[in-house]
Amino acid sequence: MVIIAGHVEVDPGERDAFVEAHRDLVRRARRAPGCLDLVIAADPLDRGRVNNFERWESRAALDAWRAVASAPDTGIAIVADRVMEYTVADVRPPFG
Repeated sequence: MVIIAGHVEVDPGERDAFVEAHRDLVRRARRAPGCLDLVIAADPLDRGRVNNFERWESRAALDAWRAVASAPDTGIAIVADRVMEYTVADVRPPFG
């Protein structure tokens, strides 16, 4: 399993437009083979922060998605990028 998680920072006045511009990409990704979850969402506390979380069943599934993703060109500058990729070796319920 591969997880992409973190956040980007954009101008607070452009954050909602940035998130909205990715709506179609999120919709398509969630239907992509091997996508277990994906969200690009406005942070509830920080007006300039956009949270990103993706969970893919494999590196191959993620690579296949990236080949066809066609991310939108928003024209909105990313001030900081704090998104990282994690390879998961074990999965278990968090409270049991």
